[in-house]
Amino acid sequence: MLTPKYPTQDTASPITPPATDPAPAPLTPAAPAPVSNRPAVQLTPGTALALVGGGTAVVLVVGAVLVSLLLAVAITGMSVAVTAVVLRSILNAERNR
Repeated sequence: MLTPKYPTQDTASPITPPATDPAPAPLTPAAPAPVSNRPAVQLTPGTALALVGGGTAVVLVVGAVLVSLLLAVAITGMSVAVTAVVLRSILNAERNR
């Protein structure tokens, strides 16, 4: 039932191409790299300061988001723990009566 079904073997013999030596292709000199018409990016002190300020802002925003998510998880965990203690207390009070 779960045994594999293999296809039958081909009975035809494989066709091999005749052995011929191809002629070597002539070597062409490498073309020089194309020259770009765009100017190179130059960082002025103002641009560098803007990049540093932008990077700092991104790090601060991402850090604030991560800290707030961690705080939300901690608050949720504490509320679940308090709820468990209250429920346990109520169940023990019912059992003792």
